[in-house]
Amino acid sequence: MSDKKFTTTSGIRIAEVYTKPSEMNELPGEFPYTRGIQKNMYRGKPWTMRQYAGFSTAEESNKRYHYLLSQGTMGLSVAFDLPTQIGYDSDHELAEGEVGKVGVAIDSLKDMEILFNGIELQSITTSMTINATAAILLAMYITLAKKQGADITQISGTIQNDILKEYAARGTYIYPPAPSMRLITDIFEYCSKEVPKWNTISISGYHIREAGSTAVQELAFTLANGKAYLQAALDKGLDINVFAKRLSFFFNCHNNFFEEIAKFRAARRMWAHITQKLGATDESAQKLRFHTQTGGSTLTAQQPMNNIVRISNQALAAVLGGTQSLHTNGYDEALSLPTEAAAKIALRTQQIIAFESGVTDTVDPLAGSYFVEALTDEMEKAAQVYIDKIDAMGGSVKAIEQDYIQQEIAAAAYEYQNGIESGERVLVGVNRFTQAEELQQNVFRVDDAIRRQQMDKLVLLRQQRDNAGVEKSLQNLKIAAQGNDNLMPFIMVAVEQYATLGEIADTLRSVFGEY
Repeated sequence: MSDKKFTTTSGIRIAEVYTKPSEMNELPGEFPYTRGIQKNMYRGKPWTMRQYAGFSTAEESNKRYHYLLSQGTMGLSVAFDLPTQIGYDSDHELAEGEVGKVGVAIDSLKDMEILFNGIELQSITTSMTINATAAILLAMYITLAKKQGADITQISGTIQNDILKEYAARGTYIYPPAPSMRLITDIFEYCSKEVPKWNTISISGYHIREAGSTAVQELAFTLANGKAYLQAALDKGLDINVFAKRLSFFFNCHNNFFEEIAKFRAARRMWAHITQKLGATDESAQKLRFHTQTGGSTLTAQQPMNNIVRISNQALAAVLGGTQSLHTNGYDEALSLPTEAAAKIALRTQQIIAFESGVTDTVDPLAGSYFVEALTDEMEKAAQVYIDKIDAMGGSVKAIEQDYIQQEIAAAAYEYQNGIESGERVLVGVNRFTQAEELQQNVFRVDDAIRRQQMDKLVLLRQQRDNAGVEKSLQNLKIAAQGNDNLMPFIMVAVEQYATLGEIADTLRSVFGEY
């Protein structure tokens, strides 16, 4: 890459970074990283282009992954169905009507083997959007990598594993906060030794924003949750200079172009100061690395092609804000899971920004804009007010238990909706520039019959596996959960024995209870 000549289309040379003339300015790659975590950002290498995908059975999702990889996606991002997210097998009565709907159904290691069939785990990075059952899915992924012959110290990817935002904004939790936090710090500890390149948590503002928060609230509540995870790991005796390197963040990108860019710049700066205050001296432990997804809740079912423009604007803001990885939504997602055509145009949007727009040729192109710099400062100031309030309550866990964060998000969502309904806020195609809607023909649907297929697979699995071995592994996990041992090795053994996700989650329910 270093030989590449960076010029405009007219041949004007583009410098790596711009500063105010005759003044020393803060530089990218230097504390507090407002301008980016790498000195050369996308001149060195582009962000990872991920497309979030997963639906129906492992077989069907595997086909979509091969398609996306053939179209130039650089990393996979797995969506799991609701039963998988809340620890139920596909044959559980509560799973009825939900199997394979919002993601792929994974009942055991068998499904994971099918999901990644023909895909070498050591040569790609995988992001898994999973929280309450993150330890189980990660154990399945590591076990599969081992079976493929991978060196697990070299496999890389991310699990979301952010339970605090589930209590605050999303709802797919299983256990009470204390045992949930234990599972998370067990993963931190296990991975720092066994899978050092794995990002053990993706602290997520995305769902906080989707639940209706403002950009400032997304920034504040996400960083406050991040502080809570740092504190929990420190309390367990872990070294911040080791585990903080493997924390990553997951932000939303909505329509207000400059506000979103300022949010990302402020987030890096604030996190650098937070980690430094808690004792991080290693640069890599101070840097905020993040994935961005364009705003699902900004997409409209009315005139869905308009969403292509919204997504392009949001993706451009994420890139100008310095994201490390990006998912662009499908224009039809207000109607259904994305069709193959919508997934392709979403990926092409990223590729056009990367290779045709010229915005990647210099680092932090908007630095020094009076507006952007002032807005970055304002975002930081406003977010800090929230963080101070949460600190005074005793941190995020206490603030969530007192319903404070939930109430703040609900009030913001209510105010936004009022603005739409009164016409004070314009939503193109919804409350202005409307038209008579035609019925959408090409909508992606998942057949309910796939629950039957998953149930048949489970019957076969229970006939073929060593049931005594499964029973023993679950008994050992239960004993470990009653004590203080790290639970990851016990979950790994159960997964290797082909214990199902539901059996493992139920074993932990029997000790931890449900929230």
